[in-house]
Amino acid sequence: MTTDTWMDVVTVPGRLDPAVLERAAAPLQVVVEPAARERVSACEAFALASIVDGRPVYGATTGFGPMVGYAGREDPVDQCGGLLDHLSVGQGRDLPPEVVRATMLVRLSSLSHGRSGVSLRVLDALGAALGTTFAPAVPTLGSLGASGDLCPLAHLTRALQGQGHAYVEGQRRPAAPALRQAGLVPLELTGRDALALVNGTSLTVAAAGLALAKLRRAWSTAIDLSALMVDLLGASAEFAHPRLLDALGHPGAVLAGQALRGRLAGLRPSGTRGLQEPYSIRCTPQLLGAVHTSIEHADSVIGADLNGVSDNPLFFPDQELVVHGGNFFGQPVAFAADLLSMVAIQLGNLAERQLDLLVDPHRNGGLQPMLSVEPGRQHGVQGVQLAATAILTNMRRQAMPASIQSLPTNGHNQDIVPLGTQAAIAALEHAESLRWLHGSLAVALRQAGHLSSRQPTAAACAELLDRLAAVVAPIDPDRGLHEDVRAAADLLDQLAGGGAR
Repeated sequence: MTTDTWMDVVTVPGRLDPAVLERAAAPLQVVVEPAARERVSACEAFALASIVDGRPVYGATTGFGPMVGYAGREDPVDQCGGLLDHLSVGQGRDLPPEVVRATMLVRLSSLSHGRSGVSLRVLDALGAALGTTFAPAVPTLGSLGASGDLCPLAHLTRALQGQGHAYVEGQRRPAAPALRQAGLVPLELTGRDALALVNGTSLTVAAAGLALAKLRRAWSTAIDLSALMVDLLGASAEFAHPRLLDALGHPGAVLAGQALRGRLAGLRPSGTRGLQEPYSIRCTPQLLGAVHTSIEHADSVIGADLNGVSDNPLFFPDQELVVHGGNFFGQPVAFAADLLSMVAIQLGNLAERQLDLLVDPHRNGGLQPMLSVEPGRQHGVQGVQLAATAILTNMRRQAMPASIQSLPTNGHNQDIVPLGTQAAIAALEHAESLRWLHGSLAVALRQAGHLSSRQPTAAACAELLDRLAAVVAPIDPDRGLHEDVRAAADLLDQLAGGGAR
């Protein structure tokens, strides 16, 4: 594995969190603790001894799934191959390489606990791949999140063996030459290696964790944009009064109110607004407070999954136990991911309504319709609003919870499934769409700042408008704004603690 001094370093089985998952998009040096390596070796030895002694071990001495009542293949290498062959059936577009690399990190962390009976060469192969730009090409569709992410992880594993396809330096190519280009050697599997690689919810929790990281930043962005809108319109900050929110009794709303008041410190209202603002301003502490509470709940669930062991069976050498069960059943993260989708869509609803308020001359303090410099001859952010409506509608169309769509399959071996992988991938896609909505609102706020005689009076809002003005020029005359929306989204992501795309 590459050990260049510039490379980020992660130790497993240390504490994983969504921020660490994002770091896996770039080459990462993964260090397996010496004590963990000893546990992994001891567990593998116990697992192999159990098999030799004739102890029933699912997937090693038996067939897979509903074939558990039949004997497996005698050659362990052949048994590994048979598992991967029948599971390499995924369809659809490839997952983004950064999602697959985060998945590899999660799987490596789970295996490093020493409960899966896997060989050290598997951990070393995953670590070596993460030390390069290598990312297996993994189809989006195939996992039910019920017996682990079987199909996606089978494609991931095959790519590590030099089969299928992979990305290296951002280019998709056959896996064998991709491995050579990255300086990696094909992974050889035996014993429980193949089953341990595929029999966990690592893709589900990786995608959910990445979505969570984005939505944490989106919360901060929504605070920033809401505050800037209040200041540009000359509205009062009374809606965020601490006594009001303390009386509500929801800690999330109290926290959101504190954040809004911090951004609005120094605000001087114009005195020309009505007594009560529309809900897209007045109710932001309550909405964003609920978002924060939901994100915190999802974080607790996803954090537990990131740092647990999802496999079957598990091995406990110190007690000579082989325990069969269902730790690969991804229901907790399925629920959490669907909750994150709801969060993303309601944040999108807020951004779209705030954008609508800004372009309406009856509600925006008398600014020109569509924030146009010359209405009729120019159209300002009219196209941006149309695209934002399309983006939000697409999000809402796809908002059906995945975690309740159970469908029996696999000869009724998997008679109930959580579909957490689909829930997590949907949450990640919604979080990305939300970035575009926030970028759209930011472009409109920048244009409002250009047109309005009123400039922000709160220091934080003035600074944000200046930062936006540095990346988005005034819309005069009209121009295509798709790149401006993306530039604004990238800036907002950076300001909230993330990185540009």
